Amino acid sequence: MKNKKELAIALFFTLNGALAILILTGIFYLLLSNSFYAWRDVGFWRFLTGLEWRPAGFSHSLYGIRTLIVGTLMVTAGSMIIAVPLGIGCAAYLAEVASPIEREIIKPVVEVLAAVPSVVLGFFGIVVLSPLLAKVFNLPNGLNALNGSILLALMSLPTIISIAEDALAAVPREYKEASLALGANRVQTLRHVLLPAAGSGVTAAVMLGVGRAIGETMTVIMATGNALKSPTGYFSSVRTLTATIAIELGEVPYNTTHYYALFAIGFVLFTMTFAVSLLADIFLHRASEVGKR
Repeated sequence: MKNKKELAIALFFTLNGALAILILTGIFYLLLSNSFYAWRDVGFWRFLTGLEWRPAGFSHSLYGIRTLIVGTLMVTAGSMIIAVPLGIGCAAYLAEVASPIEREIIKPVVEVLAAVPSVVLGFFGIVVLSPLLAKVFNLPNGLNALNGSILLALMSLPTIISIAEDALAAVPREYKEASLALGANRVQTLRHVLLPAAGSGVTAAVMLGVGRAIGETMTVIMATGNALKSPTGYFSSVRTLTATIAIELGEVPYNTTHYYALFAIGFVLFTMTFAVSLLADIFLHRASEVGKR
């Protein structure tokens, strides 16, 4: 009877794993098969490198997403510039410096930040952050790449903090004790011993934060201005890949080049996020091996 229960449990988890792979494969096939029609009409390289996105409705339709890719990467990179130092610093503080009482206060706050809906953060960006940026930097409005970067940084912080703290906690205690025994203080131990030892896990935390920022939709729709032009800096209005799909897919005519071009954008976005997630998984696997040793 015990063997039958163990077999049933093993079969259950195997089926769930197979189902996850099947769903992921189905999404990949759906995006790729529909993308071919857009690449057939537009051209694969012209689609990726074209500077203008002028879908059906204009006198001459153009489907180039380079500007959208640049906008996506700008907002994501800006968010990581803000979130990575804050996230790793907070994780290091929670893991090695904070008292139990401080940890009990800070960790729930971080978890609450993760639970804030993206539409609420987008509304905050429009009502509070946009006027503030416009006033501080003397801009016509604050709906730009910098606004989106700040909001995405807030959304990525919980992921980075949680995983980086787990990576630091997984470092063998002997590393810390040996460093302190040699005369290093806590800051030196953290900087030169613990962080390098937890490097794979911390890197995975950053990569997952990048994936979180790339895939965000509602916040960037509300906060970045959605201008279809090449950005000149972080004070420029930008449009991202996710925002383009969300804005246009609901009204696009079915079975048109525009319709399939949005699927092609989804395929590019899927490829980017899959690559980031795969790298994060590789780094997490390395971190777990360090913890076992």
